[in-house]
Amino acid sequence: MRRFMWSAAAFAACVVTGPALAQTQAPAPAQPPAASVPEKMPFDIPYGQSIGAEKAKQVLAAAEAEGKKRNWKMNIAVVDTNGELVAFLRTEGAQIASVNISQGKAKTAARFRRPTRAFFNGMQATAGAYLPTLDPTLIASPGGIPLVEGGKLIGAIGCSGGTGDQDEIICKAGADLIK
Repeated sequence: MRRFMWSAAAFAACVVTGPALAQTQAPAPAQPPAASVPEKMPFDIPYGQSIGAEKAKQVLAAAEAEGKKRNWKMNIAVVDTNGELVAFLRTEGAQIASVNISQGKAKTAARFRRPTRAFFNGMQATAGAYLPTLDPTLIASPGGIPLVEGGKLIGAIGCSGGTGDQDEIICKAGADLIK
């Protein structure tokens, strides 16, 4: 009988303390190291006067020339600082599905003031975990580049029709026209 009472007491102690041990608080998440926190806001390009139709046509022409040189069929969109379409070109034979994608890349680059490759890289690093929290219209694929003139954002260019890297090369040709 004593043996049974001892066993019952030991069992009761395990039942009472077991859950308490299992429910211990996890340590608070560590703060990011001070070295990883930037002093300045990233991608803090000030807004300038939005790109006009004539300059947008020049950007399109430079991007189109690069596409022709490489024989790449592209959809090319130029937007203002708010991401609204200013000029668009669909080259002969360019994929129809890429019309909206090129405009979305340009809009993303303008509104977030950074190349769309930044979102692509972030998506790769986090398996896309944070993207749904930002904007449902965000395009996280290379091929959208802000247009910066005199240190100020005047719009963006977005291209689609090839691989992300091909799209980005065409965008760069148009963006390089702006200084």
